[in-house]
Amino acid sequence: MRNFLIGAFLVLLVVFGVRYCENRNQEQDKLEESTALLQQQIKNVGKLVVTEGTFSQVYSYKNSKKFYLDIFLARKKALIIVNATATVAYDLSKLETEIDEENKIVRIISIPKEEITINPEIKYYDVTQDYLNQFDAEDHNKIKGRIEKSIREKVEASSLKSNAENRLISELQKIYILTNSMGWTLQYNNQNFNDSEEFEKIKL
Repeated sequence: MRNFLIGAFLVLLVVFGVRYCENRNQEQDKLEESTALLQQQIKNVGKLVVTEGTFSQVYSYKNSKKFYLDIFLARKKALIIVNATATVAYDLSKLETEIDEENKIVRIISIPKEEITINPEIKYYDVTQDYLNQFDAEDHNKIKGRIEKSIREKVEASSLKSNAENRLISELQKIYILTNSMGWTLQYNNQNFNDSEEFEKIKL
């Protein structure tokens, strides 16, 4: 009888051991599957988020050069009308993330900075230039540089950047929804997000 009980105990021990190993393997397989799915979905989110705006402005350009002991002046001037397209973009392919499988945490390590691109269409009107002081490539580059600087300042002061940030948060929110639905936690700047309202207040 004693030998029978010992034998039965050993059989049960072996069965439970096998079941335990099978369950652990299944859990590991599920973890690996969910990790792979998270990595793929985060990669799919990585697209360029763009907000576009148009700006118009009129510039007056004047320049003069002195010749012959400052007796003579050679002048040039032009009226310049600018229609420019400015875009604010986030290249989310540069988004850096880290997956902590053990604690089921997806960490956003780094969010790329915005990229401001300005494409000005420059038209010259009422161009006047003396023979000894004519428009050249240096003038055009200088004018273009001033225009781009001015429009960049306007973009910074406009709602274009904040609109782009809102679109960025909307894209990143997809990662939150995905992680939350799979029982994972999304973390950024050591902050865990428990609901979508918290995520909307993320500090970039």
